[in-house]
Amino acid sequence: MSEPFDLLVIGGGINGAGIARDAAGRGLSVLLVEKDDLAAHTSSASTKLVHGGLRYLEYYEFRLVRESLQEREVLLRNAPHIIWPMRFVLPHHSGLRPAWLLRLGLFLYDHIGGRKLLPPTKSVNLREPPHASILKPFLQRGFEYSDCWVEDARLVVLNALDAKERGADIRTRTECTGLAREGDLWRATLNDGAGETQVSARMVANAAGPWVDQLLQRALHRNTPAHLRLVKGSHLIVPKLWDGAHCYIFQNGDGRICFAIPYERDFTLLGTTDEAFQGDPNEVTISEDEAAYICASVNEYLATQVHPEDAVSSYSGVRPLYEDAAASASEVTRDYVFEVDDEGGAPILSVFGGKITTFRKLAEHALEKLAVGGKPWTSNAPLPGGDFPDDIDDGDELAPDYAWAYETWGMATIYRFSRAYGTRLTQIIGTFGNEADTGPQIAPGVFETELRYLRDVEFARTGEDVLWRRSKLGLHLDEAGRDAIARWFDA
Repeated sequence: MSEPFDLLVIGGGINGAGIARDAAGRGLSVLLVEKDDLAAHTSSASTKLVHGGLRYLEYYEFRLVRESLQEREVLLRNAPHIIWPMRFVLPHHSGLRPAWLLRLGLFLYDHIGGRKLLPPTKSVNLREPPHASILKPFLQRGFEYSDCWVEDARLVVLNALDAKERGADIRTRTECTGLAREGDLWRATLNDGAGETQVSARMVANAAGPWVDQLLQRALHRNTPAHLRLVKGSHLIVPKLWDGAHCYIFQNGDGRICFAIPYERDFTLLGTTDEAFQGDPNEVTISEDEAAYICASVNEYLATQVHPEDAVSSYSGVRPLYEDAAASASEVTRDYVFEVDDEGGAPILSVFGGKITTFRKLAEHALEKLAVGGKPWTSNAPLPGGDFPDDIDDGDELAPDYAWAYETWGMATIYRFSRAYGTRLTQIIGTFGNEADTGPQIAPGVFETELRYLRDVEFARTGEDVLWRRSKLGLHLDEAGRDAIARWFDA
């Protein structure tokens, strides 16, 4: 058997990828294993926001909101190609929270996180354009505040890629089927579909998401208390409901909120739900009741009514939240909790809860719990492709720097590349005077060179990995285009 790894990370979602990246950057030998694709489950099924969580203030989660708002600025600096600012409009509904309470909450939201990069809250008149034509007439006043959008699955992939470039071993489609402590080491049995292998590690980070309890029981060979509360969240994607880049956040009569967000230029993203989940996390889909709930929530506000049959697509995910005995799924904390078991030798750290926005701090705290040496380093380290020039703030501003490639690749494709790959797009298109060969066009706007990059560099193995996680091309291509990409990977 080969030399033991310092750290085995089990789970290729945002928390596992973040821990692997931080540990590799501190000089540890790291192995990350994921039974499916990176971000195949919870981490690609979010509302795709880097945000403080405005509604968490009602549950007095001040520490979580503060940390989240601080991280919002750190992530925006380090990944400007896949994270960008958005303005959210919160209408005041006279039958729900009073206006003074909304304003107080937004005042706290503006100030407790040390906001520097984003504009502050302001009042808006909803009877004036553009809101007057989008919202129902009874809505007269609202507030506009800042948060950020994130390409969630790409955030996971880029963390894993950075970990790999710092020496980590990243193995997708590799399941940990056995885990046993042998003194100062863990011995793990891994199955990659072609057979079983064994590796050893000095420490284990259990970031298996909905399967974290299951893995912990397997490792300790005893029943352990259930720490997870699985909560399903679902979203609908409908044709674009309005022009403009602003988003809406709507209050519901049940105390929850619902987002309506411009999505992929041609669509609007609606969601989310919060309901208890007790099935198989591998098999999670939106229910008819959830679709009806989302539509009813937004229809309370929108002048143009939305129906479940309008949806062009949907997605659902299971949030592995820490069981805190809250009365409802909506009230369960989104904060993260660790459990470290080091009785009898090598430690195993299990991660419960957490949210995309706080993954970087979660990774720092996880390594602190494992007593890993080295200084935290990720706060000022751009993710791959995020090393923008000082005078450029986002991918749209970056794209004109590659205007020399418009004729070959098409301007729309270069803009898509700048949003997805940032400065790494030169690994696909080449450089000025040394432009890369596109290879054959596999689907409209998708050339073989990009697919090779996604396969060889970004761990993609199937058409689905590309169409729905490395990108959202699945929304823009017809069935023939989607099938062509799937066949390319199968060839």
